[in-house]
Amino acid sequence: MAIIIADSGSTKCEWLIASPRKKQSVITQGLSPYFLSSGEIENIVRTELVSRLDKQTIDAVYFYGTGCKSPANARMVQRSLQLVFPKAEIGVSHDLMGAARGLCGDTKGIACILGTGSNSCYYDGKRIVRNSPGLGYVLGDEGSGAYLGKKVIQYYLYDTFDPEMTARFNEKYKTNAADILEKVYKKPLPNRYLASFSLFLSENRGHYMIENILEDGLTDFFTTHIQTYRETQKYPVHFVGGIAYNFKDVIMGLCSAFEMELGSVCKNPIEGLLGYHIIKN
Repeated sequence: MAIIIADSGSTKCEWLIASPRKKQSVITQGLSPYFLSSGEIENIVRTELVSRLDKQTIDAVYFYGTGCKSPANARMVQRSLQLVFPKAEIGVSHDLMGAARGLCGDTKGIACILGTGSNSCYYDGKRIVRNSPGLGYVLGDEGSGAYLGKKVIQYYLYDTFDPEMTARFNEKYKTNAADILEKVYKKPLPNRYLASFSLFLSENRGHYMIENILEDGLTDFFTTHIQTYRETQKYPVHFVGGIAYNFKDVIMGLCSAFEMELGSVCKNPIEGLLGYHIIKN
């Protein structure tokens, strides 16, 4: 028996193919139904995933992805996957459920996503009981890569950066205001473009302006979302995603400041999801 676990954000999708004898990991571009059609999703899966798989029968595919909380979007992704894997059982759920199951398993806790986008919930070990609304990168996504990247751009375009940071920014990106605005307002996938600037934060840790952006952006996530769950006083707060993983020290400091128990912090939930589904099967 071989099963596939998929964890998809807007930027990338990680696929873990597991059989009794071995595991294989494949990275493809993200499969967001908000940005891709059914045909485009099917084509990406065939060309970027199936072409790299060993010849084996796939019995089940468990897909967790951004945008799949909408029943219509989940059905679209399921149809696309069923066309690629006609004999497999297909399960599609949203990325927040993937984070909750991968981080908490069958135990209670607060599950948080801090990647290209952001989200959070209180999970009772079986279902998501409460979810602080995720409004996307235009209206929300506090603490996410897109949110932090937007702050980097604002510091640059408003000329808030000191000369040292401005010089570092110019050296790395070799861009200008007109080009940035064009890509944000007229080009496809602006959330990924915004999130790409969060790398500037990783590369310049220690500078007070960089630390201010991180502290302010992640504090916004705590105050807007995590604090709304009264269960934070009883159960641990878990984090998943590149932003949480890369800036774990800031997360730890904020959990201490807000008197919350920090649970696990991992880059992605896929190994936890594999264990979850093996137990369930």
